[in-house]
Amino acid sequence: MAKYIQLPKFLDARGNLSFIEQENHIPFKIERTYWIYDVPGGEKRGGHAYKNNEELIVALSGSFDVIVDDGNEKKTFSLNRSYYGLYVPKGTWREMQNFSTNFFIFRQYFIKSLLFHSGRDSSTQSAPYPTLAFGVSVNPDSSFAPLLK
Repeated sequence: MAKYIQLPKFLDARGNLSFIEQENHIPFKIERTYWIYDVPGGEKRGGHAYKNNEELIVALSGSFDVIVDDGNEKKTFSLNRSYYGLYVPKGTWREMQNFSTNFFIFRQYFIKSLLFHSGRDSSTQSAPYPTLAFGVSVNPDSSFAPLLK
């Protein structure tokens, strides 16, 4: 299941500093880094899982919620501190929502192999929630279970 990871935090009168080191603070090698910003009010991002990719999501500014579902447990994580990241293991469905004004998401992930094509560029290495048919059983009580019918 996804979990919070506390990142190093150095306090300084001139401004604080935090950083991420691959295979030290996070359990994977960083292959790609990107950021999300300027999402219109009420919109959601994500809504898919990575079959073989691990991911770290950090709110560098502002706040938002990440809903994760590994097929057995569904949980909401709130990110609002730049010195905490959310580690999302492979095979975990996630969706981001409830973005505050002036939020900024920083994401890093490891690409292990080509996954599946979901109508988008296959290099995104993702599939929408209903495509989680790669060995993860979906909890029938999950609010996302009706999508599988």
